[in-house]
Amino acid sequence: MSHRQTLPPEWAPQAAVMLTWPRQDGDFARHFDAVERNFIAIAVAIGRYQGVHVNVADGADALQARLIEAGVPRERLIVHEVANDDVWARDHGPITVLRGSGFVHLDFTFNGWGNKFSATRDNALTRKLDQYGAWSAPVETLDFVLEGGALEVDGHGTLLTTERCLLADTRNPHLNREQIETLLKDQLGLDRVLWLKHGDLIGDDTDGHIDTIARYCDATTIAYQACEDEADEHYADLAAMAGELRALRDWQGKPYKLVGLPLPKPIFDVDDGRRLPAGYANFLILDGAVLVPVYGQALDEEALSRLRPLFPDREVIGIDCNALIQQYGGLHCVTMQLPAKQGN
Repeated sequence: MSHRQTLPPEWAPQAAVMLTWPRQDGDFARHFDAVERNFIAIAVAIGRYQGVHVNVADGADALQARLIEAGVPRERLIVHEVANDDVWARDHGPITVLRGSGFVHLDFTFNGWGNKFSATRDNALTRKLDQYGAWSAPVETLDFVLEGGALEVDGHGTLLTTERCLLADTRNPHLNREQIETLLKDQLGLDRVLWLKHGDLIGDDTDGHIDTIARYCDATTIAYQACEDEADEHYADLAAMAGELRALRDWQGKPYKLVGLPLPKPIFDVDDGRRLPAGYANFLILDGAVLVPVYGQALDEEALSRLRPLFPDREVIGIDCNALIQQYGGLHCVTMQLPAKQGN
């Protein structure tokens, strides 16, 4: 099937990765120093390989100076001062598709994961950046609720996603499953949608974003969040998800190569004691590296060792995300890649 436009997979060439900086008066206020160190480490790691675009509510010049001092190359860094609600760039950033010989930034509606949280400023962020002249590609706004964390594509017309998220009645209640599939196929250049019924990390506010549980590493390989402890409350649901993945076929009609990742030992909210949705599948693929959330546990190295053979041409790097997880998110959740043309 030919398509008007296509969504490149994450391993396609990238120009930059976008971050939205935490606010001192935001949800990370009680952990601000720690989470800012977390963001600096992410920005420095990205800057080793490609561009870093940062959105910050105020103090753009000061933040740029700090990031350069920390090691982000000046020539790879752009800082924009723009109002925002929170840090989750994966979900309020643009979803960039290739149309003809150029890119288009699709600006889907972001409603705070089904109106759980205020998102007015985040929903306007991509358009604000467009008004500031931040984008080299045009922006098109769509009246459809969709977050980047809900999407995994293989580069061959396949989308992997979850029913709990995309079919939630708090997102697009006026559309049924068939209508949602049709819209996604048209806007993202898809031939088919693979739906998972199972797979959810306790504490996840997103209604089961796919980027926390199952990730394409290439068009025929999926790394997924497993649970090897039968006593863990995740065990049954993640085992059911693994069974669903085994039943799927890739774009050539063959079973996927599946690699299960260990589940970190439980991590809890330091304020209220609730279990946090820590996992290793929330990694970020860069042009020359894969950044993986780690938590200072013995299982960290096991997760990295399982991922390294899947990315032989990339350096697999652990980034301590104990601060990020305190607001129930991870490394992939706070980043959004901006693709580059092949050969650029």
